[in-house]
Amino acid sequence: MSSQYIFDKEDIKFRKKRTSVWAVLRKILVFFVATVSMAVVYYLIVALFFSTDEQQRLKDENRMYEMEYPGLKDKEQLLSDVIEGLRLKDDRIYEEIFNMSAPDIDPVSGLDFLMGLDSIPDKDIVIYAEKKLDKAESAAGRVEDNFARIMQAVTDSGFVMPPMTNPIKDFSFAQTGASVGDKINPFYKVSIRHNGLDIIAHSGEPVYAAADGVVKDVIRSRKGLGNVVEIDHGNGYVTRYAHLADVEVREGRRLEKGTRIGYVGVSGNSFAPHLHYEVLKDTLVLDPVNHLFASVSPEEYMNILIMAVSTGQSLD
Repeated sequence: MSSQYIFDKEDIKFRKKRTSVWAVLRKILVFFVATVSMAVVYYLIVALFFSTDEQQRLKDENRMYEMEYPGLKDKEQLLSDVIEGLRLKDDRIYEEIFNMSAPDIDPVSGLDFLMGLDSIPDKDIVIYAEKKLDKAESAAGRVEDNFARIMQAVTDSGFVMPPMTNPIKDFSFAQTGASVGDKINPFYKVSIRHNGLDIIAHSGEPVYAAADGVVKDVIRSRKGLGNVVEIDHGNGYVTRYAHLADVEVREGRRLEKGTRIGYVGVSGNSFAPHLHYEVLKDTLVLDPVNHLFASVSPEEYMNILIMAVSTGQSLD
């Protein structure tokens, strides 16, 4: 290693150049700062003008999410509207069957019990859990009270089970026609109030009583609803079976659920063979679709609901 010398003018001689520790440290510091600065500059250049495969993939995903987000908002709103509509329909079914309001409880409301705990300090988790448990206990108490009211209503000596059985055996959702509401009449081609459910079936298909009861009226006619059987089930419930080809019961006869009362036909003003089925409570027209879920699977019942709502033309 070579040494550096400097010429001393006063002593007129060369002497070895001495380097201080601080000068060495200063050089090292300057070199370190320069190196770090260059590394930062290189990184910025690469980050701004070049992308890795992973970065490019994330950018593509972000662009895709930006394009899909408006559509997802519309779908979320549509789903919310459908759920709200189903909730209201369930409330009406509950009121029609049990003559009381449905329990005000959301079965999935407690699913957030473990959500968000990461953001809660440890000292607050116990308090948070205690509040959630109190809320769950209160909800369970309301459910228990409602079940007690239901059991009391069911076991009451004057309670009468509403007609819940399908009047056509081996019924599938594809046989569902127009239900209660303003429907297009097939003969006059105008919107007319439709007070029952059209159940599409082959002519001659047996028709059965939806519940125990007494035959209230038997009508034979070539007009209107044609051949009709009305059954009084008690507690204000009446079912009406129209457009029958033939009637096998007489007025005043006591029937058990599932008793054959006649056959599907085209009597009266009927566009095609079908059963026009009505359910009434104290002369108030109810939607028969709400009284079929006990005799079909949940999936089948959902399809029945969709068919009944979407069918805009009746068969009578």
